[in-house]
Amino acid sequence: MTKQKLPCAGDFPHILCKWFSAHQRDLPWRRDKEPYHVWLSEIMLQQTRVEAVKPYYLRFLERLPDIRALCECEQDELMKLWEGLGYYSRARNLQKAAKQITEQFGGVFPRTYKEIRSLSGIGDYTAGAVASICFDLPEPAVDGNVLRVITRILADGRCTDEPAVKKDIRDMLRKVYVQFTDGSCGQLTQAIMELGATVCVPNGQPRCGECPMQMYCAAFRMNRISDYPVRKEKKARKTEYYTVYILQCGDKIAVRKRPDNGLLAGLWELPHLDGERTAQQAVTDAEIWKAGAAELLSLRKRSHIFTHITWHMTCVHITVTRKPDCFTWVTAAQLAEKTALPTAFRICLPEDMQSKI
Repeated sequence: MTKQKLPCAGDFPHILCKWFSAHQRDLPWRRDKEPYHVWLSEIMLQQTRVEAVKPYYLRFLERLPDIRALCECEQDELMKLWEGLGYYSRARNLQKAAKQITEQFGGVFPRTYKEIRSLSGIGDYTAGAVASICFDLPEPAVDGNVLRVITRILADGRCTDEPAVKKDIRDMLRKVYVQFTDGSCGQLTQAIMELGATVCVPNGQPRCGECPMQMYCAAFRMNRISDYPVRKEKKARKTEYYTVYILQCGDKIAVRKRPDNGLLAGLWELPHLDGERTAQQAVTDAEIWKAGAAELLSLRKRSHIFTHITWHMTCVHITVTRKPDCFTWVTAAQLAEKTALPTAFRICLPEDMQSKI
């Protein structure tokens, strides 16, 4: 593999850090360099928009202000705090890592890249982000934003989905970090991220006229911005069909725990069966669970998109006369306070129920 070098390697960190100082967004996780705060924000921001993360981040820290509190948090409450963010394994790994920090590092967040990288749920990118931002170590954090910026500057046509390409770019940037002796590695990390997130954007037209790196950008000079980065073609999402049941008995509805592995592992769900059922079939299905006489209240269609799967759901709201033990029966208040119901199932509830939780 051909090793590349930034044509502006010497100027690169100074130009970007100066730009960042003038243009950075005011984000709650940038207000200090506490490792717990930076780590939490980076995990939350994976696959999730900044504006969506802000209220979750503040609410999470209000309830779990430190690593010890995260360690001691009950699983259901942790999932409730994460409810709506998706990719729930991130929350589980956060807690696993918190326990590692407690058991292996005496409750003190580790200060070397290797030790940070050893924690559950932390890959090269997150380890680099925490190491540089919190401890000013010369470790770059290479994510989609950074890959986009660098491949456009270099007009690098290699596929950025290849691990070897990511490693090459990370090694190239590490040399820049090591030579940046009169600045802050953490500021440089955030500057590259910010440029990719706000100027050299992934979707739509990049704001090249506002870019401090324009004069160095090979893709801009060749008018080939949209050609970079090169990615593998995405596989088509699998489509699955379900009939989801809102079984209501008095003021309670039926929920149950999902298996401990697979999609939405260990979370609460509404009862459902494979395939699309008619209204009459759905009422008859209630007999399967021995829920007593059933009356159809409403039927609606909903869809939910996961990374690799799309669910098409027929949502059936039925009143029943018994509460079989195969389910847990909860009120809207309990759903709101304690029971994390993933968005895929939450959208199946009638609007009046959704408004209460």
